[in-house]
Amino acid sequence: MTIRIVLADDQPLVRSGMRVLMSDHPDLEVVGEAANGSEAVRLVAELDPDVVVMDIRMPEMDGIEATRLITAGPATARVLVLTTFDEDDHVYGALRAGASGFVVKDMALDDILAAVRVVAAGDALIAPGVTRRLIAEFAGRPAAAPERTPRTVEGITEREREVLALVGRGRSNTEIAEDLFISVATAKSHVSRLLTKLNARDRVQLVITAYEAGLVTLPR
Repeated sequence: MTIRIVLADDQPLVRSGMRVLMSDHPDLEVVGEAANGSEAVRLVAELDPDVVVMDIRMPEMDGIEATRLITAGPATARVLVLTTFDEDDHVYGALRAGASGFVVKDMALDDILAAVRVVAAGDALIAPGVTRRLIAEFAGRPAAAPERTPRTVEGITEREREVLALVGRGRSNTEIAEDLFISVATAKSHVSRLLTKLNARDRVQLVITAYEAGLVTLPR
């Protein structure tokens, strides 16, 4: 199956470069390019792509607002945020807006393409190292998370609460299984039930819920 992609970045060179690189892979097809968030929202409505590779800092409408509009609308497109690790302090906001993950601009091409495929398959790109270094940092900033009252999480078991806390720390299913002395299949089942019970779009939203519920201690 071909993954249909919209590239949203205000730098033409970035868009053209990614288009050329993706053209070498028969399972990837760039169907549209946007220079700002407004164009991205319009193209998603017109083209119904599978994935939007979304830059954060763009004129007219930034990637966060565009992501919010896309994920709140009828389109099924999933958003993969493109960011610069050392500069963007808006990653948490983008994830809260509904992004299914993010890639860093200086990542290896194979990693970026793998991220597109992961997101297109309905999963979320939320690598443990990235979770600890980025989401934990940005979730703790007052500008990123103005609501300081912990979110109440109801309807889950104590074991599921433990699993949610580990997901929030960026632990993979294998690591969760090791930490709780359960099988990987059981860990995966717990995560699946959490997705259903918490009406979470993907693993990224579970991470956010864990932070908002106060289940994860933020680094200081």
